Parts: sequence; C-alpha cells; structure tokens
Amino acid sequence: QVQLVESGGGLVQAGGSLRLSCVASGSIFSINAMGWYRQARGKQRELVAGITSGGSTNYADSVKGRFTISRDNAKNTVYLQMNSLKPEDTAVYYCNVRVRTKPTVLYEYEYWGQGTQVAVSS
Repeated sequence: QVQLVESGGGLVQAGGSLRLSCVASGSIFSINAMGWYRQARGKQRELVAGITSGGSTNYADSVKGRFTISRDNAKNTVYLQMNSLKPEDTAVYYCNVRVRTKPTVLYEYEYWGQGTQVAVSS
C-alpha cells in the first residue's frame, strides 16, 4: 500500500555533501514520523535522524551539526542534507516512515526504503 523511493546516494570525498531524498506514496492518510537509518559494513543499523509530523527532530550524536533532516508534507518527502561528510559516514542509508493508511484505522504502519549507498573517501 505504501512505497518509498530513495535517491541521492553516491560517492564523495571527505568534506563533501550529499542530499538524500525519500518519497512516500500510496495509501497514506497521515505520516506520523519519517527518518533515516544507516548500516555500515559489519555494523548494526542505527538511527541517523528522525522528524515527526510536528517538526520535532532528533539526531545521532555522530552527525549533529553536520546533517539536517527536513520534510515536505505536500510531497510526502523527507530529506537528509549531509555536509562535512566523513569516511565514517559510509553506509547504506535507509528511509523509514510510520504512517496511518486510513482515517478509520488508528494503527500505525512502518515501512522501509530499499536503501541508498553513501560512500565517503578519504
């Protein structure tokens, strides 16, 4: 019912920037929260940044001051602006969204994007 399309990943040098986008589509009544997770090789998946429908944000300590999460409610899109990238940021980044699909159903559904590769060279 809900699909997520991610884009914006790539290979950049340390200190460079990338902007990730994630567009949610399908049977969406409302989006409660959207966020970005990442999983580096040999590591567990971790939350990078999240944003609620009310605009509240939270970030992993490792990206504070460098990454900015934002959303466009009209487009059901969440962005992750990544500046001052470091080799440690290299990972597959996954979009995550929590939605309600029908106005009569209160249950919250969670969906994941397919992931987009971010590689930062030193």
